[in-house]
Amino acid sequence: MADYGVEQRGKGAYDHGEPVEEKMSVGRYIATRLPSLKPPMHKAPNPFKALALLNRQQWLFFLVGFVGWSWDAFDFFTVSLTTTDLAETFAEKDPSITVTDITWGITLVLMLRSVGAIIFGIASDRYGRKWPFVVNNILFIILELATGFCQTNKQFLGVRALFGIAMGGLYGNAAATALEDCPEEARGIVSGMLQQGYAFGYLLATVFARGLVNTTSHGWRPLYWFGACPPILIIAFRLCLPETKAYLERERVRKARGSLTGTFVSEGKVALKNHWLLLIYLVLLMAGFNFMSHGSQDLYPTMLENQYEFSSNAVTVTQVVANLGAMAGGTTIGYCSQIFGRRFSIIIISIVGGALLYPYSFIGNHRIIAAAFFEQFCVQGAWGVIPIHLMELSPGSFRTFVVGTSYQLGNLVSSASSTIESTIGERFPLSPSAEGTKRYEYGKVICIFMACVYVYTIILTMIGPEHLGRSMRVAEDQDLIEVAGSDAVRAVQSNPTHPNGAVADRSDSSDGDAYEKGQYRQKEAV
Repeated sequence: MADYGVEQRGKGAYDHGEPVEEKMSVGRYIATRLPSLKPPMHKAPNPFKALALLNRQQWLFFLVGFVGWSWDAFDFFTVSLTTTDLAETFAEKDPSITVTDITWGITLVLMLRSVGAIIFGIASDRYGRKWPFVVNNILFIILELATGFCQTNKQFLGVRALFGIAMGGLYGNAAATALEDCPEEARGIVSGMLQQGYAFGYLLATVFARGLVNTTSHGWRPLYWFGACPPILIIAFRLCLPETKAYLERERVRKARGSLTGTFVSEGKVALKNHWLLLIYLVLLMAGFNFMSHGSQDLYPTMLENQYEFSSNAVTVTQVVANLGAMAGGTTIGYCSQIFGRRFSIIIISIVGGALLYPYSFIGNHRIIAAAFFEQFCVQGAWGVIPIHLMELSPGSFRTFVVGTSYQLGNLVSSASSTIESTIGERFPLSPSAEGTKRYEYGKVICIFMACVYVYTIILTMIGPEHLGRSMRVAEDQDLIEVAGSDAVRAVQSNPTHPNGAVADRSDSSDGDAYEKGQYRQKEAV
């Protein structure tokens, strides 16, 4: 979308009918938006065959990204599940502390995630995916333990502010690790599976909160202490894996130019010059997607409990079923986007989600569980396309930075979703409950708010670019070629070097690319 649409795809990319490597005028770009939505109807292997295309290393990359992202979500939701308990503990030293004061811990995390995305995104694009990921998880261990030992609300808010920085750094890294080396035909379904690590993390947090909160004399603290343990295993898992091949290839080009840092900085300048409009677009797009998820989820338990007077158990069951729908939707629509295209899949499932808003917010009995399942199927179905859509759109040199920062800045913009909905909802009072509790018609507000968000997201998706099947290899990265020169890139392509000092042995590779097959012979000393 730079200069109103540089539709760029690499060698071997699917032909999606969009202009390739061509800068367009505003008028022509707009004229191509509707025609380019036509589903390409690519033949794709069935989901099981698509997943079978991943080799062992690619599966391990996906698993470490998925587990890291899932536990990132687990750590985030621990506060949402223990706000009342935290308020009661801290009120012992300061009676003025309420649940509202505790929720500032959630707000600070959302506000500072963008800082972490910038810091760790740049670090991951410069130094590799491995060590920033490890540092991220070390911070999770320290900060989760620290949260469990907090004695005052000020300590709690300080620790959670630092946690927000750490949390913001993981998403872009996890997406790059899981998807950079992924086979093209499997990208859609792997993207959908990766994104649902967030819903899976919520389910884990719900389960462990039931087992660890207020089951010992330490109250809520064991949940946070436990949350610090799995990252130790995740770190060990990541240390056993190398860098992604896509990053190693890029690093070799930088070394061939003679200056790793100098080349990296030059790449940044070129990327900013060529793609500044795309970066703005991605932030606006991710604002819509985050409004979609937060607008449909954050106030929903309050609606069930306050407006429809569900019991705590009924709310929990509904939330769990909704998250199961989210996991199913993300995987399904992510896979479908490989056949029908990224933008088309997002738009269609958003239209279906809009049609389901009425039962999702106006059914006042337990039948709403079905509506919750299918609405979150749609919301997270659209989200399932996002990791690979962002990866394919992002400049190769700053893939982690762009994916993570656009996501987190969009999250920052949408962080007030529940506040907006609850404030407007208080303008629609209902008759008090039997216990005298004030009730509000939150369902109407959620329905109207989400309808507006769906319209916004559909429009933004429609006018945006799409690089379905774009190559992640350096040979197709025009920004890197502009900085390092085509000779340096060709030299790396013709002599791919293993990170341990070996070069690829092409003698028994059927496709002429032994580096992809992982076959190496030791490089002799010269």
